[in-house]
Amino acid sequence: MNKKELHDTFTDLESQAEATLQIIKDMKTELSHLTEDNHVLRMENQHLRDRLAEIIKEQSVEKQAVDTGMTKSRLNLEKIYEDGFHVCNLFYGSRRDGDEPCAFCLEVIYGERK
Repeated sequence: MNKKELHDTFTDLESQAEATLQIIKDMKTELSHLTEDNHVLRMENQHLRDRLAEIIKEQSVEKQAVDTGMTKSRLNLEKIYEDGFHVCNLFYGSRRDGDEPCAFCLEVIYGERK
């Protein structure tokens, strides 16, 4: 191989290496954009899942209210009562001894209002 052919071969290899390097840089940039987009979409997806869970929970509370015929506030009082606390005006907030039923609390929760 003469010197000119050797020099031309090195020049071709150099240009091919530069072209390959440019392709790699472009791919790296595109990968960065795709990773960023993927992260944004994952966050948005999580927010949508959280919102969907909230909506489902609200609908179940509303359905429970319709099924039992009780308002949301009475359902909250019922939950507090079931957790072992008084909801009547005589003992409100105090713990029920041994989870014994309280007629006053039951009247507040299930009694008829006019």
